Amino acid sequence: MPTKNLISIGLLIFVPIAIAADKLEWSALTVFGLSALAIVPLAIWLSTATEEIAVTLGPAIGGLLNAVFGNATELIIAIVALRAGLVDIVKASITGTIVSNLLLVMGLSMLLGGVRYKEQEFKPVVARVNGSTMTLAVIAIILPATVITTSNVVEPSAIENLSIFVAIVLIAVYAFTLLFSLKTHSYLYDVGVVELEGEVAAEAGGEHSEHSKPNPWFWGGVLVAATIGVAFVSEIFVGAVEEATAGLGLTPLFTGVILLPLVGGAAEYVTAVRVALKNNMDLSVSVAMGSSLLVALLVAPILVLIGVAIHQPMDLNFNLFEVVAVAIAVVTANLISLDGRSNWLEGMLLLATYSILGAAFYFHPV
Repeated sequence: MPTKNLISIGLLIFVPIAIAADKLEWSALTVFGLSALAIVPLAIWLSTATEEIAVTLGPAIGGLLNAVFGNATELIIAIVALRAGLVDIVKASITGTIVSNLLLVMGLSMLLGGVRYKEQEFKPVVARVNGSTMTLAVIAIILPATVITTSNVVEPSAIENLSIFVAIVLIAVYAFTLLFSLKTHSYLYDVGVVELEGEVAAEAGGEHSEHSKPNPWFWGGVLVAATIGVAFVSEIFVGAVEEATAGLGLTPLFTGVILLPLVGGAAEYVTAVRVALKNNMDLSVSVAMGSSLLVALLVAPILVLIGVAIHQPMDLNFNLFEVVAVAIAVVTANLISLDGRSNWLEGMLLLATYSILGAAFYFHPV
């Protein structure tokens, strides 16, 4: 059994411990820490199940499955937090997921992969397409904040209606990106699927045969169980997050931008770094940038629409500093990925940018 699976099985012990801590009414900080640790293995198993089913069902359906479930953990945590009325933390988590994937995940991958292989290559065309689409997402995030900043008085309903319109447009754009990547220009993305099959085969101890292919029913069960587990533990996690982080002196902004993505994005971090260490930067860059796209074009718009449905006013009017942070992350990632080559220094530059932004969010007073 792969080391990653053994570790994730071992970490599952935190699931019953977190539930017991919540039932026994331990301190909010203890419940927060234990539930965060419990979400990590569940997120890894959710991601692993998605990958295994994707390989079994073929490139088209598998790619769609990866696109839909790629950030399921972050979406579940965000929906639970939105239901609890933690709108500011939800908005900050959207910002943080985009920033962490573009700077932290890609930075770690390039740094560790570059240390082992000196210089690595990936398809620049995929990075350019993802970068262009991310630019649209940044525009969508900037516009509501700009409308408020440049106007004397703006009715809340106007921002809500603008956010709903933008959300629908972004979901439509994401649908077109799926059509582009899975159908009309799938050859550009084939390497990701082929290498993913190779990764699963290697972990199984050899090439897939008819008898060694992943069992879709088994992994479907794992997918359902992991999703339910994430949803259940997220209720505990979100219930303790405000009191725990306040006790640590952390603002909701820092909590959403830095802490929540570290918990919800564990699976992406493991996958991206693992394949980079195997000299597969195509898949690593695809995971990092694709996850950011999924959050910006699908997760954030879905949360806006869910907010309307459950009467929690969730809009796209982000804190101006959050907008600046996302813009910095997108520009930096685009500049570094344009040439289709990476090395350890570029990875370090991405990590340095993330560290500076993290410090800025920590000392931000709001």
